[in-house]
Amino acid sequence: MSDANLFTVKILDKEYRVACERGEQENLLRAARHLDERMREIRSKGKVLGGERIAVMAALNISHEYLQQDTEGSVRRREIETRLRSLQEKIEHALHQHSQLEV
Repeated sequence: MSDANLFTVKILDKEYRVACERGEQENLLRAARHLDERMREIRSKGKVLGGERIAVMAALNISHEYLQQDTEGSVRRREIETRLRSLQEKIEHALHQHSQLEV
């Protein structure tokens, strides 16, 4: 990537130059703000010391939340698929009954 695709983000008062595809800068900045907020939250609780440890804890927390949402999303998708199949069966049954009435 060229320098034109490098952007600066600030996390825990440190600046980082990050490569980013054009058009994705806003998403990168939102992600950096989210990470910064989570790291500051962990640091403010005072249970974890050191930037690297704070970063690892924030990454673990964010990963856990992501995986939890992914699992919940999978359950919701299965529920929706089940409901759609049920609706499709009801529609097919109704159409079949309607076609028999016309005969």
